[in-house]
This record gives sequence, structure tokens and C-alpha cells, in this order.
Amino acid sequence: MNIKGQEDFWAGVMFIGFGALAIYLSLDYPFGTGARMGPGYFPTWLGIIMALLGVAIMISGLRVEGPKVQKFAFKAMLLLGAGFIFFGWAIDHVGFVIATATLVVLAAAAGRDFRYKEVIIMAIVLLIGTWALFIKGLELPFPLFWWR
Repeated sequence: MNIKGQEDFWAGVMFIGFGALAIYLSLDYPFGTGARMGPGYFPTWLGIIMALLGVAIMISGLRVEGPKVQKFAFKAMLLLGAGFIFFGWAIDHVGFVIATATLVVLAAAAGRDFRYKEVIIMAIVLLIGTWALFIKGLELPFPLFWWR
């Protein structure tokens, strides 16, 4: 088998794997019908769609020339994972502002270029936007700071 586009091929395999996992994990739930969907209906169909999409992407990796698989970005995975975990904890413990600003800084640090001025501007813009949307618009009860 000649894999011409390694990234597409392996991305397709990943989609097939996640689709199969979704189908397998939803087997214990009642499926239901289109009119009366059970708890297994959505994850089963989502798994089927993911698997089919994975087959299409995998086939394109066999037919179309593409780039080779690059090194795994451990730094990005660690920083983004740490940012998400910290945000989930911090939103209730230190407040919305610090949790969001820290997530923006960690996400920016996960990239290749880190420019302090751009990160500060991005953090301010995202804080204002998310505050307007979630706290004022949707009235979610997140404390802005730890002193509530």
C-alpha cells in the first residue's frame, strides 16, 4: 500500500478510531427512533458519521500527494492541557478574569511565536468579549475575581 498523503491517511485512521469508540461506548444505551431518540441515538450516529468521514479522508491520503507526518508537538499539548485544566479549576476559585487571562497566555505560549504586546491585547479583547457574552449577555453566575 502506497500512502501518498501521510497526514490525511493517519487523520482518517484517527477519525475511524474515534467513530468506532463512540459507537462502542453507546451500545449500552437504548437507541430509540428518529421521532423518539434514546440516549444512544446521537452518539451512535455521530460515530457513524465520524467513521465515514475518516474513510473518505484516509482514501484521499492514499490517492493525493500530501505532507509527511511532522513531529508531535508535546509543548503545545502540555501547555494547552494545563491551560484547560487550570481554567476549569480557576473559574470558581480565582475568578473569571484571572482564569481567562491565564488561558489566553498559556494558549499563546503553546504557539511558535510569543509576542507580549499581542498577547496582552488579545487577553484584553477576549476578556471584554467573553465578559459581555457570558456574564452580561447570558447572565452566567461566574465571579469576576476570587473576592466575589
